[in-house]
Order: sequence, then structure tokens, then C-alpha cells
Amino acid sequence: MEEQADELPQDVVTSTFPQDVGLLVEDLLLTAIFPGLIEHPLIVFLFPMKGCLQMIVEEIMSKDITTLKTTATIQDAIEIMNKNRIRHIPVVDDEMHILGIVTNRDIRDASPSIFHADEHKEDFLKPVTEIMTTNVITAHRLDFVAEVSAIFYEHNIGCLPITEEDKLVGIITETDILHTLVELMGAHQPSSQIDVLVENITGKLADIAYIFKERKVNITSVLVYPYNDDPNYKVLTFRVQTMDPRGIIEAIEKEGYKVLWPNIPGIGL
Repeated sequence: MEEQADELPQDVVTSTFPQDVGLLVEDLLLTAIFPGLIEHPLIVFLFPMKGCLQMIVEEIMSKDITTLKTTATIQDAIEIMNKNRIRHIPVVDDEMHILGIVTNRDIRDASPSIFHADEHKEDFLKPVTEIMTTNVITAHRLDFVAEVSAIFYEHNIGCLPITEEDKLVGIITETDILHTLVELMGAHQPSSQIDVLVENITGKLADIAYIFKERKVNITSVLVYPYNDDPNYKVLTFRVQTMDPRGIIEAIEKEGYKVLWPNIPGIGL
């Protein structure tokens, strides 16, 4: 079992995110390369939270969607945004096909300066079609959250309409992505973070994970970071379900690894 885990390639369990931060990815990639790997004891141990390996957009998207028709005015959009405390409104036809999207940025750009707030008020009576974005990026409800997160990052957008058969069925925002990331990392519940410096070679993640397993410490999430632009090393950041990490830190250091965080006096960091 241990030999199989040590042979798990690094690039199979990490994907590149902004600033080269590696984040554990869905089982679709894992099983595509290694069929049946999702049942591997190491994978089961590293992903104790149900559903974190296979989270799709449908699980986190908002299905109660506020929309506008092309006959709506810019003033209508302002009032709806203020009333519902939202920043993005899809513009649709009678069959829920997306024609465009209006954001608070569009409205801000179309609004007069605060020094001329009483001027050109008639502009707010113009239809939203004059300020909406028509080249709308969308996603499918069965897309993986990790894939959709990359779309947010690459296109620097604040929301993503979700479609099925070209009809609007939901919407996902950058806030939804952030909340999901916090939950997947386990940062919203009592836990401890442990950063371990390791050589950038195959098998180190498995080696450290088995130390946690032997001490029966449950791992909530794992992140992989580059170390000071040194390609020979990487940092494994574990979030674990214990409020007293001293014992596991001692066990990790006993195996010859350097713990970067937490820096606990008397532990020899």
C-alpha cells in the first residue's frame, strides 16, 4: 500500500493556481489517469470531507435568479440592485436565453460624477441594453468548481451565469467561490495549520500524510506552495482537525522534516 502511495505523481494531485499555488483537484483528473485511484487509501485519507473531490457548480450556484428584460431601464437596474443587494443582473428574453448582463460597474460608468449628480438624469431612463455586456461568458451546471474558478481568474469577472440548453438556470459569483474555498480548506471550523518544507520530489506528500495517519490526526485540506522560488523544495500546508499540534509536529520533525509553521518555542524550529 505504501509503495503505491509513494508512486503517486505530484502533478496528479496538484493543479496550478494564481502565483503557482497548488490545490488538490477533483477525482475526474485522478481517475482519468489512474482508474480506480479514487478508492486508494491515501486519497480517502487526504479527502475526508464528503463531496470535496467532485463538487460541481450546481451544488453552489444560486437558483433564485433576479433578471431583467430588454425593456427595463437603467433606473430599474439600479433599484433592483439596491433592493436585493446584488451586483450583477442577467438580461434575458421570455425563454430565459441570456442576451446580456448588467453589473454595478456598468451602472457606475454610466452615472454622472458626484459633482454633477443633478445633471443628465434622463440618461437613467434609457434601456439597459445600452450599457449591458453582450459577450457573456457562461458555464454549465455540471462543470467542476475548480474549472469555473479558473474562468473567474483568467477573465477577471465577478459573476458567471449558469446555463443548460442555452437557458439560464443559475448564477455563481466570486463570493460563492470564496465561500466554497474557505469550506474546502476547513478554515471555517476549529483546526490548526502546519507548514512542512519538503524536497520537490515524488512521494513526499504521501510520506507526510502517513505520519498524520499513524497518529490518527484527520486532515481537512492540503495546499502545495513553491518555496522562495527554489525549484528544489516545496511547502506542504496541512489544515488538521486538532487544536494542539505539538505532538504531530514532533513526529514530523523526528522523521527529519522542517516545520515552518507554527513556530512553537521549545520544539526546535
